[in-house]
Amino acid sequence: MNFIGYLNLIYKKQYLYQLTIDKKSCKNNVYPFNLPIIKQFTKLDFHPNVTFIIGENGSGKSTLLEALAIKLGFNPEGGTKFINFSTYKSHSELYKYLKIHKHHEHPENHFFLRAESFYNVATEIDNVFATHNYGGKSLHHQSHGESFFSLMTHRFGENGLYILDEPEAALSPSRQIAMLVIMKKLIKENCQFIIATHSPILLSYPDALIYEIDKFGNMNKINYEETDTYMITKDFINNYHKIQNKLQLF
Repeated sequence: MNFIGYLNLIYKKQYLYQLTIDKKSCKNNVYPFNLPIIKQFTKLDFHPNVTFIIGENGSGKSTLLEALAIKLGFNPEGGTKFINFSTYKSHSELYKYLKIHKHHEHPENHFFLRAESFYNVATEIDNVFATHNYGGKSLHHQSHGESFFSLMTHRFGENGLYILDEPEAALSPSRQIAMLVIMKKLIKENCQFIIATHSPILLSYPDALIYEIDKFGNMNKINYEETDTYMITKDFINNYHKIQNKLQLF
């Protein structure tokens, strides 16, 4: 590490340090407290730059991310802390039992992105006439991928905290690579990311922590090339003809 990198490490402001759950007060036999990830949960230490949470569909990563965001004051459907609306209350009570160790200063910029409800957030942005903060053009007047990218280029700023749930959902592979560049720029400007993803491209971001949720609900720190996301993608690309034959796709 060079001298500039060392200074950045010393003076970088980390907004979130650690997450724990008050299990003594949890309702153990009802959702989401009966999920393996909640039963096995001990603590989650955040990386000052990027923390990735990965796992199979239904493993609970989005449930955990949602609870974290709500506990921090975000709308359950996404957006900034100043966006307040509700189309359908489907969020769990998990946030009530979270304990967050965080910096005493609040981030200047922030956003909670949920791919599944971003359409509703875009509608609310139009309703409150806030499109000037998102490039001056309605997010509904752009493709799904363009609106995601417009959000990152126009709304994400320095000294920020960004919680992203499957941001790759609308992004092409080339745009996911471009997102890595945006992340690098923002991290240099004192930003922190918490990301749930299935993307082997986004997951490749260096100097990050990766937690993989196994079938028993354990959250294991793991290296990039050891993740199922990387290994399955690599195996398919290198052997797709064999896999096609095995699956009898021809």
